[in-house]
Amino acid sequence: MRAKSIAKYTALLSLALVIVFAAMSLIDATPALAHCDGLDGPVVGAARMALQTADLNRVLIWVRPDDISEIRRAFDEALAIRRLGPQAQELADRYFFETLVRIHRAGEGAPYTGLKPAGRDLGPAIPAADKAVETGSLDEVARLLTEAVRNGLHTRFHDLMAKKSFRADDVTAGRRFIESYVTFIHYVEGLYKAAAQPAAGHQHEPAAGHDNNQHLHA
Repeated sequence: MRAKSIAKYTALLSLALVIVFAAMSLIDATPALAHCDGLDGPVVGAARMALQTADLNRVLIWVRPDDISEIRRAFDEALAIRRLGPQAQELADRYFFETLVRIHRAGEGAPYTGLKPAGRDLGPAIPAADKAVETGSLDEVARLLTEAVRNGLHTRFHDLMAKKSFRADDVTAGRRFIESYVTFIHYVEGLYKAAAQPAAGHQHEPAAGHDNNQHLHA
């Protein structure tokens, strides 16, 4: 009976590991939430400043060098149309915002689904990260992430421990344990990979006449 119990337990663990590795392969394919397509996001914010100051460098850092000519053309067109009056200015600004965000998203390999309204709920993480950049302090971000990780680990671990002691002949209970096991392992591995991966972003060669063309991800 003990040998059968060990064999059944080993089989369940093997199945769990197969599921874990299959699930982990999907981590990098899941797009992260971005706020670069919002009317109150950093890309449109840079576009507003560029139109107000006629300084295109403010937006060039958000696009790839290969896209500069298209952005420059859209920028020149927007500046010309803005001179026709308030209504024309509004239309020109919107055209430039959409062009810039679309090209920026394409540079990230992300689809463009239109400009998103200002004030949408982005959850706590993105606003905290933006505040850290603004203030130069990571305190709020560290507190937010530490609390979220601690709660996530405890919840999944306690659920796993509650299901760990099941009879060898109770397949249903064993499957519930495996489901909880997979969830816990996947969560831990996902956290580790997210924390250990290199910082995202691409460094491009400066275009002629410009000092900085760093392509930032949002």
